Order: sequence, then C-alpha cells, then structure tokens
Amino acid sequence: MGLKDLSHAAERKAFETAIDGFLKHVKKKDYAERSKTYGKLVDAAGTFWKDANKDTLAAAKKAVMDPDNRWMKFINRVIDETDPHYAKTMLLNLGYEAFFRGTKTIRANREKYHCNIPWLILFDPTMACNMHCVGCWSGTYGHKANLTFEQMDKIVTQGKELGAYLYMMTGGEPTVRMKDIFRLAEKHNDCFFGLYSNSTLITDELAEKVRQLGNITFMLSLEGTPDTNDERRGNGHYAKVMEAMDILRKHGIVFGTSVCYTRENIEAVTSDDFFHLLENKGARFGFYFHFMPVGNNAVPELMPTVEQRKYIIDRIRYVRSDKCDFSFFPMDFQNDGEYVGGCIAGGRNYFHINSNGDAEPCVFIHFSDSNIDDKSILEILQSPLFMEYHKGQPFNRNQLRPCPMLENPQLLRKMVHDTDAHQTNLESPESVEHLCEKCDDYAKEWAPVAEEVWKSETHKKKSYENYSEEHREHPELAAFQTEDDVTEECRENPELAAYRSSYTNGGLRKEA
Repeated sequence: MGLKDLSHAAERKAFETAIDGFLKHVKKKDYAERSKTYGKLVDAAGTFWKDANKDTLAAAKKAVMDPDNRWMKFINRVIDETDPHYAKTMLLNLGYEAFFRGTKTIRANREKYHCNIPWLILFDPTMACNMHCVGCWSGTYGHKANLTFEQMDKIVTQGKELGAYLYMMTGGEPTVRMKDIFRLAEKHNDCFFGLYSNSTLITDELAEKVRQLGNITFMLSLEGTPDTNDERRGNGHYAKVMEAMDILRKHGIVFGTSVCYTRENIEAVTSDDFFHLLENKGARFGFYFHFMPVGNNAVPELMPTVEQRKYIIDRIRYVRSDKCDFSFFPMDFQNDGEYVGGCIAGGRNYFHINSNGDAEPCVFIHFSDSNIDDKSILEILQSPLFMEYHKGQPFNRNQLRPCPMLENPQLLRKMVHDTDAHQTNLESPESVEHLCEKCDDYAKEWAPVAEEVWKSETHKKKSYENYSEEHREHPELAAFQTEDDVTEECRENPELAAYRSSYTNGGLRKEA
C-alpha cells in the first residue's frame, strides 16, 4: 500500500469514527441535542474542505442548528427510519468517498486531463426486462445483451481511480442480475450503488442482503395513480411497487422513486395525494424525467405541452420550498439545469454505458464512438464524441434549455456527424435525423417560453463551473460559438447571451 493509499485509509477511518460518534448521539430522539451534533459536522466539513465557501458553510450551520427547519425535520425523519448499519455505510460511501474526497479528486483530474470527469457513472447490467412499458426503448434492444461481471468491475475500478464513487444502474431491469450486483457491491464496499428498478423482483431476502451491505439503494419506477401507472406499465405493476416500498421500509433502507412525466400523467405524478403517498410509504427522494421521444417505438405525443412544462417547473420548486412540508425531495432532470450548470452528460457529471459496452454521452443519447472492451474509462472521456460535449457545454446559457437533443437538436446532429458516432441500438437502429426531427418542433415552441421564464428569474454565478476554460472565461459564449459569432451588444452585456442559444438569431452575427 502506497503513501497515498495509506493517507486515504487513515482519512476514511477518521470519518468512520466521526460517523460512529454522530450515530451514537442521534440514537435518542432529542432533536435539540442532535442539532448541536449537526453543527459540529458542518465545522468538521469546513476543516476538511478548506476551499469551501464560508458564507455557504455559515448558512448551512444556521440551518442545521434549527430543529424546526423544514429540512432538518426531514433529515431527522430519515435518520429515525434508517437501519443504523445502513446509515453508517451510506454516510461513509456517499458522504465521504463520493461527496468529499471524490469531488476533490474529480476536480483535480479535470484540470490534469483537460476533459470531462464524471461524478457518477450509469451502466446497464442487462437489457433483459420482464415488462413492456409503452414508449420505452429498452424493449427494442432485445434481451440478450449483458455486461459481464468483469466489465462491470472494470467500470467501477477505473472510475474510482478518477474519483467516481457513485454508480447507478438501469436497463432492462437491473435486479435480474442481482447476484452479480451483490458481488460487485461487496468487492467495492467503498462505493454506493443506485438501481433504477420496476420493483417486481424486490423481496424480503433481497432487502435483507441490501441492508447488510449498506451500499445499495433503489429508485422505483412509479407514475401516479393505479390507472395512470398501469396504463403505461401494465396491469398489477402499481401494486408491486407498493409492496416493494413496504419491504424496503421494513428493512430500514433509504430509497426513492423514478418518475417519467408525460402529457397523460403529469398532473397525477405531481398531485398532493401522490406526494403524500410517497412520504407515507417511506420514499424520501425522487428523480423526475421529462419523457424523451427516443427509439423507433417512441410516442412523441406523450411529450408534455409547453404549458405543462411551465407547470412542473413551478410545482417541483414549490414542493422543495419552505412553503411546503412534504417529507420528500424531488429532483427534475430536465428543469433543474440551473443548479448543475446545464447538461451534465458526456462525462461532465455523468455518462452511460449500455449492456453492449457502448459508452454513450447520456442514457437518452444512443450514439457512441467507444466501447468499454476497447478503451479505458479515461480514453472514453477523451474520445471525439465526449470531447465535443466538453467543448460545447453549456449547450445553452438558458439552462431551461440544457439538452443538445430535446431543446437544441441541431447540436446533437452536429456532434454525431462531426465525430462519426454510430447508433447503438442494433436491433432497431434510429438515425440522428429521425431522433432529432421528433424534437425540432418542440424545441422551437419551448424556446420563447423558456426565455421568458429565465429572464424573470435571478441567477447567481457558481463559485465552481465545470466547463471548458473558454466557456468559464467567456459567459457570453455557449455551445460551439466563438467570439466572432457574438454581437457587440452581447459582449458588453453578457446577461443577454445568458438566455439565447448559440445557434439561433439574437445575440449572434449569423446562424451556424
């Protein structure tokens, strides 16, 4: 074991000791006393994270010292419900390895290698699935494609070397491969794994093994009421999700939900009744995904309307506000771009490896120029397609229009053609033209509305921006603009460029 490894082990042990002390203090439901312990944790975080923003730390300490704070009530509820061993492992792997140490390592490697380095990697253990949901592309890939254990182990081993300690799995249905996933989680017991699951294979036996390991969670697919859910996912699925939630809660496992919102279900999956159901069943977080018209079997008519998208922006932000008291934290993959700097794909914060081993910039972008069998994780991140993502991000300074497919489809066309990336669905190939044609009208319709909403809000510059050096230095640029493309008006007033696409009129000398 080298000096670096010894230092890592010592630091991890120190955090483990601190977590043991923390969990010992919070066994009793004395929330005022807990608040003091939380304050000490913030102080310790400031000591470890020496370049942390002092104002941010001060605000965090003020919040955690108030037992009546909405989110402290939420955290206390999670602690009270969670198995102590599971809680310790989650805090150590997700808190220390991924958030604290991992983030520092990732930022250093971004500067070292001059490319995107992700905070998490998403991969598909299998494309096999026991369901056939309307509009889902996975059924078009066939059920034979699988990553071997050795391939999954390579992904995690090499990802850790770059600083990534968080891994998510989708498919197909990842629990079909639970034996290998348990083996992977046991070997990499310093990582945390999140599985997007349809719930149907979750049993008491499986949940008890997850509790013992402590480094696996689930995001359960659910779409509103029994009617709106089963209409897309099949009769009886809603009941299986309810059963899986009861099992996971009984075993003290922190879990969340995965919601694909569509034109047909958007009201159902954002209603008060739905959020009350989730909190009462024990789900504490959820990812909301805008329906994407990906695949030859996609149903574009399921895409939300412009009015519905405006509605869900306001609704999700209300649910997270101090005006609301649901014990549930929703995150909107499409509309929370402002908080993560826009598109996070292409390795900027994450990327996807499918069950054939193809490295894709995003789970929704089925194009690749690299395979895990032929390249290392670092070589994938330095491949032409991924470097185009690095060069182009942010694809739009209006981060309500973050995606190079859904809101800026001309950019995905450009990147795929410029890098000769190939389509990855061998069973039912879809060209980039066919995919982007389904987004063109939507992008045009959403653009002026997104501009209006963006201009009505106040936006703060981030203390750390994960963009290319050129885009960090020039806030008036987005996507593949150069300074020659930008008008004097936008150069003198960068905020004007903040809500304009790099490939539209307005703010540019010409269209590209």
